[in-house]
Amino acid sequence: MPLVSVVMPVYNAAATLGSSVRSVLAQTHTDVELLVTDDASSDESMEMLHDLARQDERVRPEAAPGRGGAARARNQAIARARGDYVAFLDSDDMWLPTKVERQLEFAATSGTPLTFTSYYKMDAEYDGEAGDFAPNGRVIWARERVDYRAMLTQDHIGALTAMYDRGLLGTRLMPDMPKRQDYALWLSIMRDGHDACGLREPLAVYRAGRAGSLSSNKLGLVPYNWALYREHEHLSVPRSARALAGAAWHSLRKSQI
Repeated sequence: MPLVSVVMPVYNAAATLGSSVRSVLAQTHTDVELLVTDDASSDESMEMLHDLARQDERVRPEAAPGRGGAARARNQAIARARGDYVAFLDSDDMWLPTKVERQLEFAATSGTPLTFTSYYKMDAEYDGEAGDFAPNGRVIWARERVDYRAMLTQDHIGALTAMYDRGLLGTRLMPDMPKRQDYALWLSIMRDGHDACGLREPLAVYRAGRAGSLSSNKLGLVPYNWALYREHEHLSVPRSARALAGAAWHSLRKSQI
């Protein structure tokens, strides 16, 4: 069976970490390794990870040398990956038990090294555990195929559902950006000529931010999107402006879902 390396950055996530980790360990495809980087947490996250690692050797925690942000934490985990595939899950989200199995089947037939799935969008208080999922939230449906042009105006890939094939792409790290580093990684893969394929089956659970924070979060992403277009994708000012306008429109629509 293919080995899947699951990358998880952690920062002060003790309240949600256990359910996230257990959702990986409960996968029907059992050949997984969970590479966790603790980004200098000040809570008991690292102690919890050591306890989980003692219970299951597939959990491989490591402390970051200092607070470096999500991109560095993820890259530190990716650098340790031994798997045929690299998948991503944040420490406050969860997978349904068949996520890896179904996505590997889909990856084998999709013809693309980058795949993603639909997912449930739940309130922050949702505390479902692996093996006891009963999601009743809204579904963010995956598009069947996304190319580079479509991705410029909207990030169609939920990071908690993304998986790439190391055999076809090699080891791909995230750009060292304060935000949008996952979006930048998908764009770099697709800029190299690979479309992304989406499995229209909800296989993960995203816990959204608390009520009232969504609008400010979306507005706060504007300068990061602009930096992404200009500094990472090297788009012209007019093309960056068009992409930013499109991204703002799609974000507004998505916030109503």
